[in-house]
Amino acid sequence: MKKINRRTFLQQAGLVTAALAAGMYDQVAARPSSGTAAGSLPSAATDDITSENGRFTAALRDHGRALTNPGMGWTMHFYSNILSNYGSQLEPSDTLDDFPGLSTVYLRVPWAFLEPEEGKFVWELLDTPAQRWIDKGKYVAFRVSATESWLYHATPKWVFDAGATGYDVEGHYLEPDYEDPVFIEKVENFLRAMAERYDRNPHVAFVDVGHFGMWGEGHTVMSTPKHGRSWGLETQKKHIDLYCKHFKNTQLCISDDFAGHDAPGSRFPITDYAFSRGVTIRDDSILVQPPPHSWYHSEMAQLFWPTLPVILEHEHYGGSKERGSWDKNLLVKSVEDYHASFMSIHWWPRILLEENRDAIDRINRRIGYRLQVSGISWPESVKMGEPLEIRSAWSNAGVAPCYRGGHPCFTLKDDKGGIVSALVVDDFDLRSLPVCEAGKTEERQIVSTFRIAPRYADKAGTFFRACKPGVYYLYDSAGMHDSTPLYEPPYTGNDERRRYKLGRITVSAYTYGHDEGVPL
Repeated sequence: MKKINRRTFLQQAGLVTAALAAGMYDQVAARPSSGTAAGSLPSAATDDITSENGRFTAALRDHGRALTNPGMGWTMHFYSNILSNYGSQLEPSDTLDDFPGLSTVYLRVPWAFLEPEEGKFVWELLDTPAQRWIDKGKYVAFRVSATESWLYHATPKWVFDAGATGYDVEGHYLEPDYEDPVFIEKVENFLRAMAERYDRNPHVAFVDVGHFGMWGEGHTVMSTPKHGRSWGLETQKKHIDLYCKHFKNTQLCISDDFAGHDAPGSRFPITDYAFSRGVTIRDDSILVQPPPHSWYHSEMAQLFWPTLPVILEHEHYGGSKERGSWDKNLLVKSVEDYHASFMSIHWWPRILLEENRDAIDRINRRIGYRLQVSGISWPESVKMGEPLEIRSAWSNAGVAPCYRGGHPCFTLKDDKGGIVSALVVDDFDLRSLPVCEAGKTEERQIVSTFRIAPRYADKAGTFFRACKPGVYYLYDSAGMHDSTPLYEPPYTGNDERRRYKLGRITVSAYTYGHDEGVPL
């Protein structure tokens, strides 16, 4: 095969066609959960429960299947610049529930499609597919671009009519001057409107800084040789600043190509600046060229992944295969090398799944974070108000931290599924779990002491909330400080609220004093 560098390839292509150790998992085929009927209890997360010295111990084993959790997973290119790629063949009811680990629908469109007239927006273009996935409890991500190789006016024509400078590229597309004050003003107006709609939205996973460079990738390698205009670091920083000004509560990211599409290295002025602003990176794209040039910027990712999620986009699958660039094992390896939290579905999704299922399953066991609890121990019985000691062993089997953080939580429920007690390990943050190489984990042993319905004594009397003695079921979960579950761990026994059933615990009543008639 003739070798060409990426710049030559990009110029010729004209479109953005620009070994993991398996670990100890059950080899169970991924399948949808059968769910739990309302008012019934789930089966236990494990049947490996032993009793010794008045305590139960549950041993849990990772089921090895995909997880759908916030801040990680597969991102489906519903719009990949061109609106027909790659969600146009899906029925409105089809959210690819059979694609394991898909968490996010990714919508990348030209600015002109969203604001064809100044101040008049077509949010329906984004909200329609977004709501299909949001209705399933999943997420959405965006990029809005200002230059496209296939569209003459990716930046709306009215921006140029207002006086912004543009550069015609052989009659195929009009590239804006990215630092022109009129262009910058109109971009900021758009970002203000977009942020008013989508910033602080809990369903938005991330937003790309997209108004600079071809396809929003931050490079002008195709156009600068033709019109002679180039832009430097200060212009790139200005675009990052515009997005940061308006998207104050949303994870932003830039393409690795802001630093140079094929420039190897770990640190660059623009990526250092992005990192300083809390902006992460995405690689657009890996597997464009055959080995040894399958990607250039895994070293760049090392600054980011310990604190910010790294996003990977593989080349359009069909184009990558045609050029002999596609390699399943390298796709898996890229997740390890970049410590990736997200991976793209950059083709017709079911074709990608059918032809790469084994690699997708391997990636799903490592991508992002994977919160494991190997064992939990608790007393067989406890009195209300008295110390309840729960011991648990937690680890992260993924390639990245659980950036949002959270806490181990334990819940007692009755036989109707009602919550009897909610207990949170306030002094341990799941974000602190270390990331290890494939096949290894570092467990953190946590010993937590709680009290169920504790008493408050006053000269006016002794007070405690209503709580009946009885036999209850202990559940574990990972979530917020108030005990709301956030994360799906790799176990069965889900109560449909991401609490996982462990086993029985008997709660007995307070002991009452004979003289005072109050609980001791």
